[in-house]
Amino acid sequence: MAGGMLLSGATAALIATALPVHDPSSGIVDPPPDKIVIKIATVNGSGCPQGAAAVAVSPDNTAFTVTYSDYLAQVGGSADPTAFRKNCQLNLIVHVPQGFTYAIASADYRGFASLQRGASSAEKASYYFQGSPTTAAITHPFRGPYDDNWQATDVTDWAQLVWAPCGVQRNFNINTELRVSAGTSATGSTSFMTMDSTDGDISTVYHLAWKECPEF
Repeated sequence: MAGGMLLSGATAALIATALPVHDPSSGIVDPPPDKIVIKIATVNGSGCPQGAAAVAVSPDNTAFTVTYSDYLAQVGGSADPTAFRKNCQLNLIVHVPQGFTYAIASADYRGFASLQRGASSAEKASYYFQGSPTTAAITHPFRGPYDDNWQATDVTDWAQLVWAPCGVQRNFNINTELRVSAGTSATGSTSFMTMDSTDGDISTVYHLAWKECPEF
């Protein structure tokens, strides 16, 4: 599936939220003026069937979003016994302007959860550049009773940012997981957690940091 779509005004406003202030001596610079292009190379996992994930880049190159349309984990009721856990592995081709490299400064994950009393759920995510070690997975737990939108944010300290290698094309991999447990909730009751959207308003947002590559 091709990516690189422009964001709606509402989503653009969403990703304009403030990021941590950085030290100018760190070498981090403003985003490059030339557009970056991101496309999905491969998609795998029970939470993102083929065609159920899309990528969009913000107009100012400060972030990109991933939107899912069929990402739902659930337990109880008529749910399939294997539906308690859903995962998605995205392999992205990222084209950045020459002379620049990028890192993920923070990531915002969003969705909706309906958890009965005694039930629980969790969202877990990690990401890495092709050929580099996987970042440590961060898990965000939720407990019932809960019936509302949810949000979880992962933030990386500036000194710990992992930068894309300069001068070589390395795909960017994103691994996410949703898991729901019935726990002590009433027999036959249903609990679920989603990270999907039918109208494009709920997206995972990856905020970018930029710096110039050294001259060779």
